[in-house]
Amino acid sequence: METVLYIIVGLIIGFILTYLLKGVIDKKRSGSIINKAYKKADDILVKAQEEATQIKSIAEKEGEALKKEKILQAKERFLELKEKHEKHINEREKKISDLEKRTKEKESLLAMELAQNKKLTAELAQKEALYDERLKFLDKKNEEIKKTHQKQLELLEKIAGYSAEEAKSELVETLKEDAKAEAMKYIQDTIEEAKMTAQREAKKIVINTIQRIGTEEAIENTVTTFHLESDEVKGRIIGREGRNIRALEAATGV
Repeated sequence: METVLYIIVGLIIGFILTYLLKGVIDKKRSGSIINKAYKKADDILVKAQEEATQIKSIAEKEGEALKKEKILQAKERFLELKEKHEKHINEREKKISDLEKRTKEKESLLAMELAQNKKLTAELAQKEALYDERLKFLDKKNEEIKKTHQKQLELLEKIAGYSAEEAKSELVETLKEDAKAEAMKYIQDTIEEAKMTAQREAKKIVINTIQRIGTEEAIENTVTTFHLESDEVKGRIIGREGRNIRALEAATGV
């Protein structure tokens, strides 16, 4: 814009110089004409300066407006970039937060599964121990049943040769001995069970259940069928008019 001003001023000065030069050449003109020419040149110069000042002012205003516009555009661009950047940061933070949340959930689930597996392992070990004890108990009961079975066989063999009274007496004595042995065994078992209860109270119900099951199995297994080929032996066992049978029923309560 200043270059345009300089061009205008140069043109004015050139015009003045040309005019003056023409006045010099024209010697016939009077001095008043020269003075008028100088005055006119001064007026033109002043006007040119005013126009130049006005043009400069307009240019400065336009430059200021352009500057403000550029600054405004720069601010808008900055805000746009800032918004995009913040949006990108927020999205990344959200992704990271979601990832951390999923990771914590997986860790929590894994911890629960490990605890459950540990619990199941402990329960399995406990059940295995109980099963081992039950097997030992059943083996012991099986041996007792075999012994009882053998005693019953021996008793029946004796009863086959006894009278009703002798059979009854023998049976009662045998039952007494068995009852005493069973009572002593029960007392010992009770003492042992009381000792074990102090340390294994949680297993008491299971042990009692196993004992009941074992007892039921023992009762079921003690029922034995004998095949007597001789009617004479059968009659001696039954006794006259079933006296031996009634004696057994009275003695055993069956």
